[in-house]
Amino acid sequence: MITNKKKFFKEILKAINKLIIAGILIGVLKQYDAILAGILILKIAHNVYKEIILPKSNKNWLLIAGMLLTGFGGIVGETWGVANGYWEYHKVTRELPLWLPFAWMLAFHYLYKLERNLIPLLKKQTQKNKILLAIVLALILPAFGEVITIKLGVWTYYWPYQLLGVPLYAFICLVFVHMLVYTLLHLICKKYKIEDVVFN
Repeated sequence: MITNKKKFFKEILKAINKLIIAGILIGVLKQYDAILAGILILKIAHNVYKEIILPKSNKNWLLIAGMLLTGFGGIVGETWGVANGYWEYHKVTRELPLWLPFAWMLAFHYLYKLERNLIPLLKKQTQKNKILLAIVLALILPAFGEVITIKLGVWTYYWPYQLLGVPLYAFICLVFVHMLVYTLLHLICKKYKIEDVVFN
């Protein structure tokens, strides 16, 4: 199934470390949502510079499309969830912290980059295996990041059937948002004949 297990698990470990750092950063700065939003905007600008502005060719415009779609979808879901009392954010003066859309945007880039690094290590890089990898990563990693931020008092879920503070519904919603964005980007790649290791 995997051509280079050492490299595969090294990529997973690097991704987990990034997630821990991001979770702690959000947890520590939770009451300074404008500062946190500024930090996340700088990270997005860095990613855009590195993947779109800097390269002379092969500019990855899918990155911006994916981040914007995920940011929009995330905020729609957050607005719905908070308005209905399914979860709430703590230590901020507003219902939705300013950093939220940027965290969703970076979540797309995080998963996309990890998949882009892992797919070449699969023996069979079929669409089925890519989808399976995307679902497994979207099911586990964002929820792991949520566990860290929940334990640091960033927000609380009020849905039942929780695992370490993350409800079953949240697992489903996280996978749904990420897979919906991936489906849209797959269709864009297919329609405009864009070559991308993740989406086609």
